[in-house]
Amino acid sequence: MKNICRISVIGLVFALVSCQSVNYNKMFYEDVQPEKVSDQFTFTEGPSSDQHGNVYFTDQPNDKIYYWDWKTNKVIEFLGKTGRANGTHFDKDGNLITCSDDQGEIWKISKDKKVEVILKGFEGKRFNGPNDVWNDASGGMYFTDPLYKRDYWINFKQEIAHKSLYYRTKDGKTIKMETFVQPNGIVGSEIFKKLYISDIDAGKTYVYDILGEGKLSERRLFCEMGSDGMTLDKHGNLYLTGKGVHIFNRHGKKLYHIPIEEEWTSNVTFGGENNDILFITASKSVYTLPTRVRGTR
Repeated sequence: MKNICRISVIGLVFALVSCQSVNYNKMFYEDVQPEKVSDQFTFTEGPSSDQHGNVYFTDQPNDKIYYWDWKTNKVIEFLGKTGRANGTHFDKDGNLITCSDDQGEIWKISKDKKVEVILKGFEGKRFNGPNDVWNDASGGMYFTDPLYKRDYWINFKQEIAHKSLYYRTKDGKTIKMETFVQPNGIVGSEIFKKLYISDIDAGKTYVYDILGEGKLSERRLFCEMGSDGMTLDKHGNLYLTGKGVHIFNRHGKKLYHIPIEEEWTSNVTFGGENNDILFITASKSVYTLPTRVRGTR
Protein backbone atom coordinates (compact mmCIF):
# COMPACT_ATOMS: atom_id res chain seq x y z
CA MET A 1 0.00 0.00 0.00
CA LYS A 2 1.32 3.40 -0.95
CA ASN A 3 1.41 6.48 1.21
CA ILE A 4 -0.94 9.43 0.76
CA CYS A 5 -0.35 11.07 -2.60
CA ARG A 6 1.51 14.33 -2.89
CA ILE A 7 -1.38 16.79 -2.68
CA SER A 8 -0.94 19.38 0.03
CA VAL A 9 -3.82 20.52 2.19
CA ILE A 10 -3.21 24.06 0.98
CA GLY A 11 -3.41 22.97 -2.65
CA LEU A 12 -6.64 21.09 -2.16
CA VAL A 13 -8.26 23.89 -0.16
CA PHE A 14 -7.28 26.36 -2.90
CA ALA A 15 -8.92 24.13 -5.48
CA LEU A 16 -12.09 24.07 -3.43
CA VAL A 17 -12.17 27.79 -2.72
CA SER A 18 -11.58 28.57 -6.38
CA CYS A 19 -14.83 26.72 -7.15
CA GLN A 20 -16.69 28.84 -4.56
CA SER A 21 -17.53 25.86 -2.39
CA VAL A 22 -20.20 26.47 0.23
CA ASN A 23 -18.72 24.29 2.98
CA TYR A 24 -15.88 21.87 2.40
CA ASN A 25 -16.43 20.10 5.73
CA LYS A 26 -19.95 19.04 4.75
CA MET A 27 -18.55 16.63 2.14
CA PHE A 28 -14.92 15.98 3.01
CA TYR A 29 -12.62 15.63 5.99
CA GLU A 30 -10.28 18.61 5.92
CA ASP A 31 -7.16 16.69 6.94
CA VAL A 32 -7.70 13.60 4.74
CA GLN A 33 -6.25 13.41 1.23
CA PRO A 34 -6.55 10.83 -1.59
CA GLU A 35 -4.48 7.75 -0.78
CA LYS A 36 -2.75 5.76 -3.49
CA VAL A 37 -3.66 2.12 -2.91
CA SER A 38 -1.68 0.64 -5.80
CA ASP A 39 0.15 1.68 -8.98
CA GLN A 40 0.82 -1.75 -10.48
CA PHE A 41 -1.40 -1.29 -13.54
CA THR A 42 -1.19 0.06 -17.10
CA PHE A 43 -4.51 1.93 -17.34
CA THR A 44 -7.28 1.57 -14.77
CA GLU A 45 -10.96 2.06 -15.58
CA GLY A 46 -14.57 1.13 -14.92
CA PRO A 47 -14.94 0.92 -11.11
CA SER A 48 -18.18 -0.36 -9.60
CA SER A 49 -19.08 -1.44 -6.09
CA ASP A 50 -20.68 -4.76 -5.16
CA GLN A 51 -23.29 -5.14 -2.42
CA HIS A 52 -20.54 -5.60 0.18
CA GLY A 53 -18.70 -2.39 -0.72
CA ASN A 54 -15.78 -3.99 -2.55
CA VAL A 55 -14.91 -2.12 -5.74
CA TYR A 56 -14.23 -3.96 -9.01
CA PHE A 57 -12.23 -2.22 -11.73
CA THR A 58 -10.46 -3.01 -14.98
CA ASP A 59 -6.94 -2.78 -16.34
CA GLN A 60 -7.95 -2.84 -19.98
CA PRO A 61 -4.52 -3.00 -21.69
CA ASN A 62 -3.64 -6.05 -19.56
CA ASP A 63 -7.10 -7.63 -20.01
CA LYS A 64 -7.77 -8.08 -16.28
CA ILE A 65 -10.41 -7.26 -13.68
CA TYR A 66 -9.37 -6.60 -10.08
CA TYR A 67 -11.23 -5.72 -6.93
CA TRP A 68 -10.36 -3.60 -3.93
CA ASP A 69 -11.20 -5.27 -0.63
CA TRP A 70 -12.18 -2.45 1.72
CA LYS A 71 -11.60 -4.58 4.82
CA THR A 72 -7.91 -5.17 4.04
CA ASN A 73 -7.28 -2.22 1.70
CA LYS A 74 -5.74 -4.70 -0.73
CA VAL A 75 -6.20 -5.14 -4.47
CA ILE A 76 -6.91 -8.71 -5.63
CA GLU A 77 -7.11 -10.10 -9.17
CA PHE A 78 -10.63 -11.31 -10.00
CA LEU A 79 -10.45 -12.38 -13.64
CA GLY A 80 -8.12 -12.51 -16.62
CA LYS A 81 -9.24 -12.72 -20.26
CA THR A 82 -12.06 -10.24 -19.83
CA GLY A 83 -12.63 -9.33 -23.47
CA ARG A 84 -10.64 -6.15 -22.72
CA ALA A 85 -13.27 -4.95 -20.26
CA ASN A 86 -13.64 -1.20 -19.84
CA GLY A 87 -16.69 0.14 -17.97
CA THR A 88 -18.52 -2.09 -15.50
CA HIS A 89 -21.65 -2.05 -13.34
CA PHE A 90 -23.41 -4.62 -11.16
CA ASP A 91 -26.94 -5.63 -12.10
CA LYS A 92 -29.76 -6.21 -9.61
CA ASP A 93 -28.81 -9.89 -9.30
CA GLY A 94 -25.19 -9.20 -8.40
CA ASN A 95 -23.68 -10.05 -11.78
CA LEU A 96 -20.87 -7.85 -13.06
CA ILE A 97 -21.81 -6.36 -16.43
CA THR A 98 -18.76 -5.39 -18.48
CA CYS A 99 -18.22 -3.39 -21.65
CA SER A 100 -15.79 -5.82 -23.28
CA ASP A 101 -14.76 -3.99 -26.41
CA ASP A 102 -12.26 -6.48 -27.88
CA GLN A 103 -15.06 -7.91 -30.02
CA GLY A 104 -17.58 -5.13 -29.39
CA GLU A 105 -19.46 -7.11 -26.75
CA ILE A 106 -21.18 -6.75 -23.39
CA TRP A 107 -20.59 -9.55 -20.91
CA LYS A 108 -22.33 -10.78 -17.78
CA ILE A 109 -19.94 -12.28 -15.21
CA SER A 110 -21.40 -14.17 -12.27
CA LYS A 111 -19.98 -14.24 -8.75
CA ASP A 112 -18.35 -17.59 -9.53
CA LYS A 113 -16.76 -16.11 -12.67
CA LYS A 114 -19.00 -17.72 -15.26
CA VAL A 115 -19.09 -15.56 -18.40
CA GLU A 116 -22.06 -15.00 -20.69
CA VAL A 117 -21.90 -12.74 -23.75
CA ILE A 118 -25.25 -10.95 -23.65
CA LEU A 119 -24.76 -8.45 -26.49
CA LYS A 120 -22.67 -8.59 -29.66
CA GLY A 121 -24.10 -5.87 -31.85
CA PHE A 122 -27.09 -3.94 -33.13
CA GLU A 123 -29.24 -4.92 -36.12
CA GLY A 124 -26.70 -7.52 -37.18
CA LYS A 125 -23.73 -5.14 -37.03
CA ARG A 126 -20.86 -5.20 -34.57
CA PHE A 127 -20.79 -2.46 -31.94
CA ASN A 128 -17.93 0.03 -32.25
CA GLY A 129 -16.76 -0.68 -28.71
CA PRO A 130 -19.11 -0.46 -25.72
CA ASN A 131 -17.58 1.88 -23.16
CA ASP A 132 -19.74 2.37 -20.08
CA VAL A 133 -22.94 0.88 -18.67
CA TRP A 134 -25.60 1.56 -16.05
CA ASN A 135 -28.18 -1.04 -15.00
CA ASP A 136 -31.62 0.07 -13.87
CA ALA A 137 -33.80 -1.59 -11.24
CA SER A 138 -36.12 -3.15 -13.83
CA GLY A 139 -33.36 -5.32 -15.27
CA GLY A 140 -32.60 -3.12 -18.28
CA MET A 141 -29.34 -1.36 -19.05
CA TYR A 142 -28.17 1.85 -20.68
CA PHE A 143 -24.76 1.80 -22.35
CA THR A 144 -22.58 3.98 -24.54
CA ASP A 145 -20.93 2.89 -27.78
CA PRO A 146 -18.28 5.37 -28.93
CA LEU A 147 -15.31 4.48 -31.11
CA TYR A 148 -11.77 4.32 -29.75
CA LYS A 149 -9.71 2.18 -32.11
CA ARG A 150 -7.53 -0.07 -29.98
CA ASP A 151 -4.07 -1.32 -30.92
CA TYR A 152 -5.11 -4.84 -29.94
CA TRP A 153 -8.15 -5.01 -32.25
CA ILE A 154 -7.45 -7.43 -35.10
CA ASN A 155 -8.94 -6.76 -38.55
CA PHE A 156 -11.44 -4.28 -37.13
CA LYS A 157 -13.89 -2.77 -39.61
CA GLN A 158 -16.39 -0.20 -38.44
CA GLU A 159 -19.91 -1.45 -39.14
CA ILE A 160 -21.98 1.13 -37.23
CA ALA A 161 -21.37 4.66 -38.50
CA HIS A 162 -22.88 6.47 -35.51
CA LYS A 163 -21.75 6.67 -31.88
CA SER A 164 -24.75 6.30 -29.67
CA LEU A 165 -26.53 5.67 -26.40
CA TYR A 166 -28.48 2.39 -26.27
CA TYR A 167 -30.95 0.69 -23.96
CA ARG A 168 -31.26 -3.07 -23.60
CA THR A 169 -34.57 -4.17 -22.11
CA LYS A 170 -34.87 -6.93 -19.52
CA ASP A 171 -36.25 -9.10 -22.36
CA GLY A 172 -33.12 -8.61 -24.45
CA LYS A 173 -34.34 -6.05 -27.01
CA THR A 174 -31.80 -3.35 -27.89
CA ILE A 175 -32.98 0.20 -28.67
CA LYS A 176 -30.86 3.05 -30.03
CA MET A 177 -31.74 6.09 -27.94
CA GLU A 178 -29.63 8.98 -29.27
CA THR A 179 -26.43 9.75 -31.18
CA PHE A 180 -23.53 11.85 -29.89
CA VAL A 181 -20.11 13.01 -31.04
CA GLN A 182 -18.34 10.58 -28.68
CA PRO A 183 -20.50 9.27 -25.82
CA ASN A 184 -18.52 8.01 -22.87
CA GLY A 185 -19.32 7.98 -19.14
CA ILE A 186 -22.85 7.23 -17.98
CA VAL A 187 -24.61 6.97 -14.63
CA GLY A 188 -28.19 7.04 -13.43
CA SER A 189 -30.23 7.31 -10.27
CA GLU A 190 -33.46 5.51 -9.44
CA ILE A 191 -33.98 7.91 -6.53
CA PHE A 192 -33.66 11.11 -8.56
CA LYS A 193 -34.99 9.56 -11.79
CA LYS A 194 -32.08 11.00 -13.75
CA LEU A 195 -29.65 9.65 -16.34
CA TYR A 196 -26.39 11.47 -17.03
CA ILE A 197 -24.18 10.96 -20.07
CA SER A 198 -20.94 12.57 -21.15
CA ASP A 199 -20.24 13.56 -24.75
CA ILE A 200 -16.53 13.82 -24.08
CA ASP A 201 -15.32 15.08 -27.47
CA ALA A 202 -18.04 17.74 -27.49
CA GLY A 203 -16.98 18.85 -24.00
CA LYS A 204 -20.48 18.47 -22.57
CA THR A 205 -22.44 16.41 -20.06
CA TYR A 206 -26.18 15.96 -20.51
CA VAL A 207 -29.01 14.90 -18.23
CA TYR A 208 -32.30 13.13 -18.95
CA ASP A 209 -35.34 12.50 -16.82
CA ILE A 210 -36.07 8.78 -16.59
CA LEU A 211 -39.76 8.42 -17.46
CA GLY A 212 -40.00 4.63 -17.44
CA GLU A 213 -38.21 1.49 -18.62
CA GLY A 214 -36.10 2.69 -21.54
CA LYS A 215 -38.05 5.95 -21.74
CA LEU A 216 -36.23 9.26 -21.42
CA SER A 217 -37.12 12.93 -21.65
CA GLU A 218 -35.42 15.22 -24.11
CA ARG A 219 -31.80 15.67 -23.11
CA ARG A 220 -30.73 18.88 -21.38
CA LEU A 221 -27.27 20.35 -21.03
CA PHE A 222 -26.03 19.73 -17.50
CA CYS A 223 -22.59 21.34 -17.73
CA GLU A 224 -19.96 22.44 -20.23
CA MET A 225 -17.54 19.64 -19.41
CA GLY A 226 -17.03 16.21 -20.90
CA SER A 227 -16.01 13.29 -18.72
CA ASP A 228 -14.46 9.86 -18.99
CA GLY A 229 -16.38 8.40 -16.05
CA MET A 230 -18.86 9.57 -13.45
CA THR A 231 -20.72 8.77 -10.26
CA LEU A 232 -23.43 10.24 -8.03
CA ASP A 233 -23.81 10.75 -4.31
CA LYS A 234 -27.07 10.57 -2.36
CA HIS A 235 -27.45 14.35 -2.43
CA GLY A 236 -27.58 14.32 -6.22
CA ASN A 237 -24.06 15.72 -6.71
CA LEU A 238 -22.38 14.50 -9.90
CA TYR A 239 -18.67 13.57 -9.94
CA LEU A 240 -16.89 13.92 -13.29
CA THR A 241 -13.33 12.95 -14.22
CA GLY A 242 -10.47 13.97 -16.45
CA LYS A 243 -7.85 16.13 -14.79
CA GLY A 244 -8.75 14.99 -11.31
CA VAL A 245 -12.31 14.75 -10.00
CA HIS A 246 -14.78 17.60 -10.55
CA ILE A 247 -17.92 17.75 -8.42
CA PHE A 248 -21.13 19.50 -9.51
CA ASN A 249 -24.36 19.95 -7.60
CA ARG A 250 -27.63 18.76 -9.11
CA HIS A 251 -28.13 22.14 -10.81
CA GLY A 252 -24.84 21.92 -12.71
CA LYS A 253 -22.87 24.33 -10.50
CA LYS A 254 -19.29 23.29 -9.87
CA LEU A 255 -18.57 22.79 -6.19
CA TYR A 256 -15.14 21.21 -5.84
CA HIS A 257 -12.10 19.97 -7.71
CA ILE A 258 -10.00 17.15 -6.26
CA PRO A 259 -6.55 17.11 -7.90
CA ILE A 260 -5.03 13.69 -8.60
CA GLU A 261 -1.35 13.60 -9.52
CA GLU A 262 -1.68 11.31 -12.51
CA GLU A 263 -1.73 12.00 -16.23
CA TRP A 264 -5.44 11.19 -16.45
CA THR A 265 -8.25 10.42 -14.01
CA SER A 266 -10.50 8.00 -15.84
CA ASN A 267 -13.31 7.13 -13.47
CA VAL A 268 -14.74 7.24 -9.97
CA THR A 269 -17.29 5.49 -7.76
CA PHE A 270 -18.22 5.04 -4.11
CA GLY A 271 -17.42 1.92 -2.10
CA GLY A 272 -16.53 0.71 1.37
CA GLU A 273 -18.65 -0.63 4.22
CA ASN A 274 -20.87 2.47 4.30
CA ASN A 275 -20.49 3.41 0.62
CA ASP A 276 -18.73 6.62 1.66
CA ILE A 277 -15.24 6.05 0.28
CA LEU A 278 -14.51 7.63 -3.07
CA PHE A 279 -12.62 5.13 -5.24
CA ILE A 280 -10.70 6.74 -8.08
CA THR A 281 -9.08 5.10 -11.11
CA ALA A 282 -6.29 7.22 -12.56
CA SER A 283 -3.84 6.05 -15.24
CA LYS A 284 -1.66 3.32 -13.71
CA SER A 285 -3.05 3.78 -10.19
CA VAL A 286 -6.10 3.56 -7.96
CA TYR A 287 -6.87 5.89 -5.04
CA THR A 288 -9.31 6.06 -2.16
CA LEU A 289 -10.68 9.10 -0.35
CA PRO A 290 -12.96 8.82 2.72
CA THR A 291 -15.83 11.33 2.58
CA ARG A 292 -18.75 12.56 4.68
CA VAL A 293 -21.26 11.64 1.96
CA ARG A 294 -22.54 8.35 0.58
CA GLY A 295 -22.82 7.30 -3.01
CA THR A 296 -25.75 5.80 -4.87
CA ARG A 297 -25.38 2.19 -5.95
